[in-house]
Amino acid sequence: MNIQTTELIRTSESWDGAELPDFPVGKPELRVIRLDFPVGAKTGWHHHPVINYGIVQQGDLTIVCQDGREKTFHEGEVLVEVIGTIHRGENRGSKPVILNMFYFCAPGQEVTIQS
Repeated sequence: MNIQTTELIRTSESWDGAELPDFPVGKPELRVIRLDFPVGAKTGWHHHPVINYGIVQQGDLTIVCQDGREKTFHEGEVLVEVIGTIHRGENRGSKPVILNMFYFCAPGQEVTIQS
């Protein structure tokens, strides 16, 4: 039996087209965080100082930037987050959103800063 591989994304840019920053020097820490958004839920305004991306496992998640830009990511899509840009996530859909996020940071570094 053969194993099938599918590349979901390959990019050096976040979803808004901005270039990702250089990696920091030193040993990295990798984190994976699952976020569960009930219908109608919104995160607070925040930003990320580190490179991160996620996969929408269920539902539709809308990312809204403070400047009004927004994009909706659907079930199965990969989301490469904006870095240093204040934004929030919203579940505007009719079912809960499950989002798995992957962060690349220095050991112990904050990955999300509330605004």
